[in-house]
Amino acid sequence: MTFVPGEVVAPGDPRILLEGQWGHQPGMAVTVNSGSRMSFGFSGTGLQLLFDTAGLEVAPHLWVRLDDAEPTLHLIEQPVLELSVEDGRHTVEIVVKDVNEFVNRWEPPFACAVSFAGLILDAKTTLRLGAQPGGPRFEFYGDSITQGVRALSADPESAGADGTRSFAYLTARAFGATAYQVGFGRQGIVKPGNGNVPPGPESFGWNFAGSPALRIAAPDLVVLNLGVNDDTLTPEQYAAYVRVVRSAYPGSTIVALSPFSGKHATEIEAGVKSLDDNSVHYVPTTGWITEADCTDGLHPSITGHQKIADRLVPILQELTGLSPR
Repeated sequence: MTFVPGEVVAPGDPRILLEGQWGHQPGMAVTVNSGSRMSFGFSGTGLQLLFDTAGLEVAPHLWVRLDDAEPTLHLIEQPVLELSVEDGRHTVEIVVKDVNEFVNRWEPPFACAVSFAGLILDAKTTLRLGAQPGGPRFEFYGDSITQGVRALSADPESAGADGTRSFAYLTARAFGATAYQVGFGRQGIVKPGNGNVPPGPESFGWNFAGSPALRIAAPDLVVLNLGVNDDTLTPEQYAAYVRVVRSAYPGSTIVALSPFSGKHATEIEAGVKSLDDNSVHYVPTTGWITEADCTDGLHPSITGHQKIADRLVPILQELTGLSPR
C-alpha cells in the first residue's frame, strides 16, 4: 500500500505518552536510557515514526508492539520506521531495549541515543488521546544491571542487553507504576560510567549533559543500586549520594539496595544508618541470586532478574504500603 502523508505530529504532542527519562530539544524527544517507553493509539491504516539518526555510530534497539502482538525488534539505523495495518483502531507501545553503553551517550551529539522526531500519519489515519497513567511513580538508579546489560546473553553489546528484562522494569510493571529507569554501565558512586557518563551523584538530576530531568511530580519511591563498580567506597561517600537524592525529593521513600554480589554492603548499610532518616531504607540483597543466575558470573540473566524482582516486590510493598497489581 502506498503511503500518502497526512498530519505531522510533534514528539511533544499530548496524544503521545512518553515514560521514563526523556529530554526535550527543539522538535525532538531524546532518551539515552534503556527501559524508556512511548505509547499512543490511532485509528486508520498506518503511520511513520521519525528518528534523528545523524551521527549515530551504534543503532539503538527498540521493541515495537502493535496491539496485542508479540513485540518485534527494530534497530534504528534509518530515520523512518513505517507501520502499516488493517484499517481500524490500534495501539502502539515502543520500549527502548538498549542504548549501547560503550559509545558516547551523554554529551550531545550522541553516538547512540533514541532521538524521536515525531510521527507522520497517513491520510486515512488519526491519532487518539490515550489514557494517562494513574499508578504510583517509581525511579530506579543503577549501573549495567539496572540497564539490563547481558540479561539475554554474555554478549556485552546491545544484542545481549534488554532493559525490559531488568529487575527495575519488572518491578515497576508489577506495581503498574510510571517508571524512570536510569542505568549506566560501569557507573558507581565514585566511578564514572561508560559512554562519557559521570558518576552517580553528578549524573543524578540530568537526562544527559545540558538537559535537566524535569518532573511533573515527585516519585513515591526511589530505588538505588549503585556501588558494585566502585573500587573503594566509604560510608560517607554513599551517604553524600543519598543526600543528593533526598535534596531533590524531600518526601519520597528511598530504598538503598546493596549490590547483589555483596560488594560494599557494609559501607552502604553504614552510610544509610548515618543519615538518621526514617524514609531511607537499607535492603541487603546478598544471596538473592547466585552465579548460576547470571550470564557471566555478575550480570543477572532473565531468570536472575526475575528472582530479584520477586524478592523486591513484597519488600517494597511493606515499606511503601503500595500494592502490586
